[in-house]
Amino acid sequence: MFLTWPLPGNFAVNYNICLLTRIQKMSLDYHFKVEQESGSSVHAFFGFNGTAGVWRVSAIGEAGGWKDRTTVEDMDLAVRASLKGWQFLYVGDIRVKSELPSTFKAYRHQQHRWTCGAANLFRKMAGDIVISKGATVWKKLHLLYSFFFVRRVIAPILTFLFYCVVIPLSVMVPEVSIPAWGMFYIPTAITIMTAIRNPWSIHLVPIWILFENVMSMHRMRAALTGLLETTYVDEWVVTEKVGDHVKDKLEVPLLTPVKPTECVERIYLPELLVAFYLLLCASYDVVLGAGHYYPYIFLQAFAFLVLGFGFAGTVTPCSCS
Repeated sequence: MFLTWPLPGNFAVNYNICLLTRIQKMSLDYHFKVEQESGSSVHAFFGFNGTAGVWRVSAIGEAGGWKDRTTVEDMDLAVRASLKGWQFLYVGDIRVKSELPSTFKAYRHQQHRWTCGAANLFRKMAGDIVISKGATVWKKLHLLYSFFFVRRVIAPILTFLFYCVVIPLSVMVPEVSIPAWGMFYIPTAITIMTAIRNPWSIHLVPIWILFENVMSMHRMRAALTGLLETTYVDEWVVTEKVGDHVKDKLEVPLLTPVKPTECVERIYLPELLVAFYLLLCASYDVVLGAGHYYPYIFLQAFAFLVLGFGFAGTVTPCSCS
């Protein structure tokens, strides 16, 4: 997939957008090249994500057509088609132009929709997957456990609770011992799998880790919202994007840029509250603790502060009433 980078004139804003876009691209590269391409190569299920996909009309009809019961209608259709025996093919050498969110607020809304919708789809389809007659036991197990439960429910919840709550809190409870495999080996393996697809962005891997930990807070909340079907389970906010719209080639732009008069939210209270908690834990570790984790905790606190004050992506000057 080819992703365009929206680049305004101001250098600082320009750099923020490039950095945010490249970090997002690292995550998407893992999604496409590891999850989808590997799933296609072994003829296993992988989720159709709605971008540059081609469907057989007969497959859509046999699967029951498009449904609006969740915010991930593309994943919903793909699961139902797979249970009917249809297989998907990932073709990685076909490139299309696309665009990523350029503001942190827009990216938060996008990730909420994806994570919440997938968790809610798991709730709605778990029974159908179990009783399906068109899928093997191994496919059912893969869908229920690996694709949905681990990736869409456990991963976002565990990431935030373990790396942003348990590890910082452990510096105040010396009796708690965190195993090396949880602290180092698993994160290292995940980082290597991500970085190997992005050798040109290897220097951004530490920033990517910190950014993903911040986003895990929002993904955890979204996963619980979808799983429990709370108030915002059906929230649909169109992802705002700012970039080159190939106006010289199209009579009507594909995307509408954010107007200069629109107000962009700059302060994110949840991130600032977590940053305060992390700073407290890191300071305790320096003064009264064993001094093992404070470098990581300080860095993670800095990441929450940066995003909490809106220093990521585009910034549109305006006066908010």
